[in-house]
Amino acid sequence: MTGISDQKLTGKRWGDLELPSATGIEAAAARLAQYLAPTPLVQSPALSDALGAEVSIKVETMSPVASFKLRGALNHVILACEQGVQTSAATSSTGNHGQGVALAARMLGLSADIFLPIGSAAVKKRMIQLLGGTVHEIGEDIDAAKAHARDFAAAHCAVFVDDGESLPLMEGAGTVGLELIRQCPGADRVYVPMGSGVLATGVATAVKAARPGCEVIAVQSTGAPAMVDSFRARRPLERPITTFADCIVCRVPAHRALKGIIERVDDCRLVTDDEILAALHSMLLWGHLLVEPGSASVLARAYADRAELAGKKVVLLASGANVDMHLVARALAGPLLWEG
Repeated sequence: MTGISDQKLTGKRWGDLELPSATGIEAAAARLAQYLAPTPLVQSPALSDALGAEVSIKVETMSPVASFKLRGALNHVILACEQGVQTSAATSSTGNHGQGVALAARMLGLSADIFLPIGSAAVKKRMIQLLGGTVHEIGEDIDAAKAHARDFAAAHCAVFVDDGESLPLMEGAGTVGLELIRQCPGADRVYVPMGSGVLATGVATAVKAARPGCEVIAVQSTGAPAMVDSFRARRPLERPITTFADCIVCRVPAHRALKGIIERVDDCRLVTDDEILAALHSMLLWGHLLVEPGSASVLARAYADRAELAGKKVVLLASGANVDMHLVARALAGPLLWEG
């Protein structure tokens, strides 16, 4: 659990990393409009009562891949195709990003090779296959799988869709924030699940362009705290992954995403896996929404922060719903965050 000495984000290298812009996110939204409809923002009386705030949920689970990931993947692949003839795309993923790349590739007539770490969720593997992607299960975690995917893309002249370093991916993900702030222009705080940091960076860029005073809080599990620890240290720190909340994991921070988190996000906070399970249970019962554990993290954190939220307009970003039923059963067998 030490810093990555050869990846310090200082000096010219740090300054050269371009971050998403409000203009780029607007362009991505226009580009994606012919493919994707906006997702809803739903007010929740039960969550509002529990948190003492006006709480709404941005429902990214209502997409063709049951997560926000298609936005960034499609924006990246469209731009890659515009720059030259492409026949295939490749990426690494714990599942949701892989589904996004698989479907984006199919939409544009490309093949897709998706590299998953060994032991990935069965439902996510199957969905990638149903969306036309070829699954390669290799590597002990997401960062090991990424190394294999990058080598494969180079060997096969494929578009490599990097979830963490791709600027088009961030700007595509940022369209979530653009929609959100248009749907709730008076938002005071937005909670965003954080794995690589792409979504939080994109959302913070779009939200703050329209409403600078709105806070954006990124949430990660104590079982995979690399981005939170790196945010606090202001440099990339490698951390092991021990959580089941696979959509919010990262062992080695991506440089561009970490720079975005440091410069655009107000704070990064942690929740325990027990809190995540209780939040998944609570979101099902009181929010009437199925989410995967990583997506439930935002409710867990908002509940822990409820003393800060009195009277505020709060948005919880439900980023995905690709969850194995054994985890749902485990959550339902356990406690709620509150009894109601």
